[in-house]
Order: sequence, then structure tokens, then C-alpha cells
Amino acid sequence: MKLGPVGIGVGQARNHHGELLQGAFRDARGVTRHGLVTLLMPGAGTGAVFVPDPSTDVITVVPAGRTKAERAARLTADALGLATGGRVELSGAVPIGMGMGSSTSDVVATIRAVADAAGVTPPPRVVARLAVAAETACDPTMFDDRPLLFAHRDGHVLEDLGPALPPLRVLGCVTGGGRPVDTLAVTRTYDDTDVEEFEHLRDLLRHAVRHRDADLLGAVATASARRHRPGPELDLLVAVAADAGAVGVQVAHSGNVAGLLFDPARTAGLNRAATALDAHGLPVTSVFVTGPQTPGGRQWTTTSARPSAGPTSYASTNA
Repeated sequence: MKLGPVGIGVGQARNHHGELLQGAFRDARGVTRHGLVTLLMPGAGTGAVFVPDPSTDVITVVPAGRTKAERAARLTADALGLATGGRVELSGAVPIGMGMGSSTSDVVATIRAVADAAGVTPPPRVVARLAVAAETACDPTMFDDRPLLFAHRDGHVLEDLGPALPPLRVLGCVTGGGRPVDTLAVTRTYDDTDVEEFEHLRDLLRHAVRHRDADLLGAVATASARRHRPGPELDLLVAVAADAGAVGVQVAHSGNVAGLLFDPARTAGLNRAATALDAHGLPVTSVFVTGPQTPGGRQWTTTSARPSAGPTSYASTNA
């Protein structure tokens, strides 16, 4: 017997700031899987409201064109046996095509909103399965703040690396002139030598999390960035990071967002780094901290009262 929705449903989802590590890794059975560790940002990235309409079986999404969210809504409704159509309204300021998980944020918020309309709170592993079905590959933003090595094409966790990342202050910027990237068009193949390299970085990252070692985490992120996004802009990021005393750099491996990683106890060079990045045409967009957030507190801020203007700026106005 099909269920009818109990009312309007709401959902939220996080976004991220690219990856700390990405590559190919062995799962518990020794099978090689593509996987990644994302750098979550504090706060909600996308909100979704599902307004049921029992007079139709069609689900539409606003803004138009969010086809992945539309598929996610239909898959969730079918999985729950909801005999209704309706409208999903998405809100949020996550830039599209920058490597910040905008599509996964849309999809996860939509899944949660449709499920909420039926009075259901799906566990993260179910949300992940639906998200992969809706968009082919997804980010692990449906899970909590624990750092995870996540098989983004399969929708499951390869390894829980520990309770939390070492504390970091991240100076965010945009590379590539802020041009959007078709993330699904980015394909990578790895051989056995690559897998060994990535497994070594996985071991180092596990150690960094366990011992709250920001310097080691920065080294892992920089190595992964060099592996996937080599070029003059990355060389510039690394040079600015070194001059400013940052522990490393991280990038969206399929996008144009990037960040300099600082130990919160050693941020004297942060403003100097921000000035250098702006001077070299890499607009500074945000400063945020990793780790648990203070309820009701300011979660992330700009580096100044006047963040970089234009479509590449995604900094909070609550500076």
C-alpha cells in the first residue's frame, strides 16, 4: 500500500571546499575503488522544501534545470512508496561547477525533504545510495563531520579515519578564472603504482587525524593536489603557502576552488597570503575553520569587510 505524505517536507545539506585526498584505494576485500576525502565547510549549503501535490505524479524542481535533484526526488518518492507529485524548492548560495559539491548538496537536501514529507529520516548510507543513483557519483556530505574515505562512485564508506580532522584555518580562493567545471566529464584512470602511492597517502592521513597533526595533513593534501592539479597556479599556491607559514594547500580535484591550510596556532601570515593571492589574480573568497562549531556563533568569515566581488565570491556576509 502506498503512503501519502504527511505534509510539507524540509531538508538541508552541507557543501565542501574540495578534497584533501583523492585517488584509488583498496577496500576491505582488496578490491580497488575510487575514493576521496572532502574538506567539509561549516553551515548548511542547500535548503530544500518539498510541497506535495497529490493531483499529479510529476515532481518539478525550482530553480529549473536541476535535473539531478529532480531524479533524486523521484527516486526517493518511489523508494518510500509516496503516491504524489509535487514541487521541490531549492535555496542556497553554493556555486555551481566550482568543485564544492553543489549537485550533491542539492540532491541530499532534496532526498531529506521528500523523506521528511513522509515523516521519515533516512540514515546517511541510504541517502548516499539514492544520491549515487541520482547523479552517478556523489560527495559524502550526508555524513557527519568525521573525516571519511568515501567511495564516491559506489556510495559507501571505505574507511572512517577518526573522530575529527586536526584543527585548521582555511584561506579559500578561486583558480582558473572562476570558470565552472563539468565534474562528471573529469575522468581518471589509475594503475597499480598509483594505488600504492595513494595507499601511502591514506596511511599518512590516518596518522595525521589520529595524532591531530596539521603539518602532516597539509603535506598529504599538497601531494594529492600535485597529483591531480599540477600547473602554474598550483605552483603559485604552494609558494604563497610556504611564504605565509601555511601547512599546505588543498584543491577541488574536479573544480576551481582551492585553499591554503593553516594551523590555527600559526596564522600570522594569513593576511599576507590573502594579499598575495589577490595580487596574482586568485580571488580570496573566505576564511573558515574546521571542527565543531559553536551553536549560534559565527561559522565562517571573509578575510576583510569587502570580499572579492563578482560571481567567484561565495564568502559569508556575516563578517
